[in-house]
Amino acid sequence: MTSEELQALLDPSVLSLIEAHAHEDPAAFAMKFHGRNELPVRAMAEQIACRRKAARKLPSLSRHPLLYTTLSLEQASGERAAEWKAGLMEGRSLLDLTGGLGIDDLFLARRFGRVVACERDPVLSGISAHNRNVLGVRNVEALVGDGAELLGGFPDGSFDWVYVDPARREEGGRSVGLEATSPDVVSLHDTMLRKAPKACIKASPALETSGLQAKLPSLASVVVVSVGGECKETLLLLDRRHPAGLAPSVTAACLDEAHGEFMISSSGGEQPGRRVAAAPGRWFYEPDAAIIRARLAAELAKRLGLEFLNGTVDYLTSERYAENFPGRSFRVEASLPYHPKTLKTGLSRLGVAGAAIQRRDFPLSPEQLRKQFRLRESSEWFLFFTKDGSGALVCVVCRKP
Repeated sequence: MTSEELQALLDPSVLSLIEAHAHEDPAAFAMKFHGRNELPVRAMAEQIACRRKAARKLPSLSRHPLLYTTLSLEQASGERAAEWKAGLMEGRSLLDLTGGLGIDDLFLARRFGRVVACERDPVLSGISAHNRNVLGVRNVEALVGDGAELLGGFPDGSFDWVYVDPARREEGGRSVGLEATSPDVVSLHDTMLRKAPKACIKASPALETSGLQAKLPSLASVVVVSVGGECKETLLLLDRRHPAGLAPSVTAACLDEAHGEFMISSSGGEQPGRRVAAAPGRWFYEPDAAIIRARLAAELAKRLGLEFLNGTVDYLTSERYAENFPGRSFRVEASLPYHPKTLKTGLSRLGVAGAAIQRRDFPLSPEQLRKQFRLRESSEWFLFFTKDGSGALVCVVCRKP
C-alpha cells in the first residue's frame, strides 16, 4: 500500500463504501469499480479480502473497521496468542522494536502504562495508528524508523521490557534461525538488556530450541504456544538476572476453545524416562503440537499416567481414558501387525473402507499407504502406522471417542 492509498482510505466516504461491500468477492468488487480513478480501488479490494482473513485470525478486533495490508496481516500474531502472550509481561513501559500491524501492541497496552512502537515502514505505522484510534488505545507512542537503530538512542534502563518480533522471511524464503532474522536478535542481546531488565523474542514455531543459551546467555524461559492444536510461535524470555549457566525452563502453552488453557513445563533438569507399553491399550493419544515441539511428551505422560507406544515417537496409550487430554484422543479398535495381505483382510473385517492416515517412524508415506490399501479419505476411522514397543511395524486402528 502506498501513502497516497492510505490517505485515500482514511476518507470516511471510502471507509463507508468498503463497509457496504465487505461481503463481496474482492475481485468482483475491483471489476465493478474499475475505472473509478477517484477511488483507491486496488487498496479497497485488498481491505475487503483482508477483512475476511481477519475475521478468523482476529475475531473480536475485526468487528471494528480496522485497516490492514495483506503481508502485515499474515505476519501478525493471532488474537488468542497475542492476548495470552501479553499476560507474560507487565510494567510501566515497554519498547516494541518491530511494531508491524500493531496487534501485539494492542494487548501489551493493557499491561503497560506506556508502549513505544517502532516501525520502519511509515505506511504501516500510519495504519497501526489509525487502528489504535478506532479502538481508543491512547498509551502507544509510534516511532517511525528501524527499531534496532532506535534502540541504541534510549538511555540504559529506559524500559521494563523490550519486545521484538523479528522478520523471518529472507530473500523469498522463510528462515527459522535466530541469526537470519531482521533485526538480528543475537547481536542485539546485550543492548536490549541494557535498555530493559527483561526482553521477549517472538520466534518461529519451528525454531530448534536446543543450544539457544549459547546464543542468548540470559535466556530464562522458552515457551511454545499453540492455538487449536497448531503451533503458532516460540517465545524466548530473557532476564538479565538469570543465573549464568542455568538452563532455561521450557513450557508448552496449549490454547484451545474446547479445553481452555493447558500448560506443562520442565524446569530445565533431566527429563523423565519414557515408559513403553507392552502393547497398545484401549486408548490412543497424540499430544498437542506445542507439547511435541517443546519435547515435553514424557512430562505429560508422567503427569497423566500414560505410556508410550514405542521409545522414539510421541504416541501415547492407556487402558483408562484420560479426560481433557491436551491433544487428540482416540478409542483403539484394533492393533494390527503390518503384513500387507493380512492387514488388508483385518481392515476389511472391521469395515474400514476409508480413513485418515498418519505415520511416524514408518517407512511408507500416507499417500503410499492409501494407494496400497485402496483407502479413500474419511473422518470415521483413523489409522496410525508406526512401531510397537518391540520395534515391529504396526497399524493402530482408531475411532474418535
